[in-house]
Amino acid sequence: MQHKESKYDPRNKLNDLNGTEWLKLTKSFFFSEKCADDKEALKHPAPFLIKDIEKLISFFTKSDAVILDPFMGSGTTAIAAHNLHRYAVGIDLNQKYKELALTRFSKKSMYENKDFEYIVGDALTELDKIERVDYIVTSPPYHNILKNNSKGIRKDASAKGFRNGSRLGVDYYSDDERDLGNQNSYQDFLKLLKQIMQKCFLHLKQGKYCSLIVSDFTVNKKEVCVQADIVKLMQDIGFEFVGTIILLQDNKPLYPFGYPYSFKINHMHQNIINFKKTSE
Repeated sequence: MQHKESKYDPRNKLNDLNGTEWLKLTKSFFFSEKCADDKEALKHPAPFLIKDIEKLISFFTKSDAVILDPFMGSGTTAIAAHNLHRYAVGIDLNQKYKELALTRFSKKSMYENKDFEYIVGDALTELDKIERVDYIVTSPPYHNILKNNSKGIRKDASAKGFRNGSRLGVDYYSDDERDLGNQNSYQDFLKLLKQIMQKCFLHLKQGKYCSLIVSDFTVNKKEVCVQADIVKLMQDIGFEFVGTIILLQDNKPLYPFGYPYSFKINHMHQNIINFKKTSE
């Protein structure tokens, strides 16, 4: 007996997916997927992968939507948007990451102001200059963890398309005091992130979605439930929390952090925390 092919429902105002495609993307977990175009992104201290972002963009937007990433980094969001016929607007403090992104974009025949806009500057001020967008997806810096001893990049296996070896020293985003990664305390980090996301809220269209990709991490050697703090600050802004997708990264190495004395978790996933703008 043949199964009926799932069709697109014309009542669907959120995306271009049929019922089967929609259902698959409502799972509470994804396995992280790499592709050849991710290779250049591994020069960034904390890249994410194109196919992971494509899943989110395909669910939360329709074709020709405008996607915002206020921490654009190496440009993954723009490439994912381009692959799905969307337009991306990105902001980043660091000129060298725009240059890295432009190298990646050139290989995809992507053109500025046609396929994307990449603004170098402080999101707090640059966000005032953009129009309203259909979706926000980003992975903000995780406080100052890249500056901790032995918390820098892993062994450089980028030639093979991997970044999963032992750690090498420290590699962080910038020395700019406006950088989320340079805040003196965890509370300062949350305060600045809230200010930026308040601006993002104003530029997101009514009824649209925002996804923040973060991992829990340690502060002063103590494990912190960062996700809970981010959900709280986003709700304070006016976003509705609609659920977390676990992005599983099972290719990461395991480290004997607490062995043989106490339990210390190895973070093998990221939290994709999703929100909806339900009111102005």
